[in-house]
Amino acid sequence: MKLSTRSRYGVRLLIELGLNQDKGPVQLNSIAYSQDISEKYLGQLVIQLKGAGIISSERGKNGGYRLVKEPRLITLREVVEKLEGDLCLVDCVDEAVDCKRQNICVTRDVWKELSECMIDFLEGVTIQDLVDKTVKARLKGNISYDI
Repeated sequence: MKLSTRSRYGVRLLIELGLNQDKGPVQLNSIAYSQDISEKYLGQLVIQLKGAGIISSERGKNGGYRLVKEPRLITLREVVEKLEGDLCLVDCVDEAVDCKRQNICVTRDVWKELSECMIDFLEGVTIQDLVDKTVKARLKGNISYDI
């Protein structure tokens, strides 16, 4: 399983917004430049993230995007689910799916447990955690770009 660029770039967008949470809205072109992501592609992501209630937009000269809530309250699970959809690795793990082999399948429990581990891990990482890592990396000189 691979995460799509939607999730990877969406998280990077949210990190930039988290880094600037106290500075006001951030313009998309600034994020695109800082993260080396197409502004057009980011435009598609902000529509999804705005619709999910994770970010908001402000119009005008000093407008841009900002996080709706504190970065410490936004988990990677929330973000990835909004951008990717269901996080179950296989359809049969979903209890709503009726599979005739459900009671005899020895691999179903493996896929279910693996899905749960991934979901639990993503639930334990917040945008604030990634903002903090970014700040540390910048202080060490590992990241040279600024927004």
